[in-house]
Amino acid sequence: MSKVIAVLALQGAFAEHEKKLSELGIESFEIRRLPDIDRSFDGLIIPGGESTVQGKLLRDLGLFDPIKKRIEGGLPVFGTCAGMILLAQSIEGGEQSHLATMPVTVKRNAYGRQLGSFFTRDNFNGREIPMSFIRAPYISDIGSAEILAETGGKIVAARYENQLVTAFHPELCDDMYVYEYFLTMMGE
Repeated sequence: MSKVIAVLALQGAFAEHEKKLSELGIESFEIRRLPDIDRSFDGLIIPGGESTVQGKLLRDLGLFDPIKKRIEGGLPVFGTCAGMILLAQSIEGGEQSHLATMPVTVKRNAYGRQLGSFFTRDNFNGREIPMSFIRAPYISDIGSAEILAETGGKIVAARYENQLVTAFHPELCDDMYVYEYFLTMMGE
């Protein structure tokens, strides 16, 4: 049976994730409002964008609790950049956490503002891949999560049980390895 992945489409780079999933032959649909959460799906992608805006919209649209419960119930979830911030248990600087389902601490805009954006190649789970960072966070405290990637001495990808996070944007690169990793995770 084929997998279906929901993509949170409140704000941010959701269309780029949908394009990558399509290239892999994976069916996806957008979660924009509460009734969308009732559809059947096997995994969830929380895209990059503005974490504060996404967190507010999750609450305003009534999506916060149903999504949090599904993740806590084992739904595989992949958060990129802002998605990583939304999943983190805590955010440096005392900012209120959002879904807080992953036992990590993140530092927002850790590489600076837009001018601090950069591209590099580094190892993700033992394989060198391209990594595009845009106003990226990083993980400052890994907690009980597993480190999957570091660049410049900073943790930029991790996994905890059913949750995968990256500070970089795999949807902006040609390499599909991170998506393949998530699909393998979904099958476990």
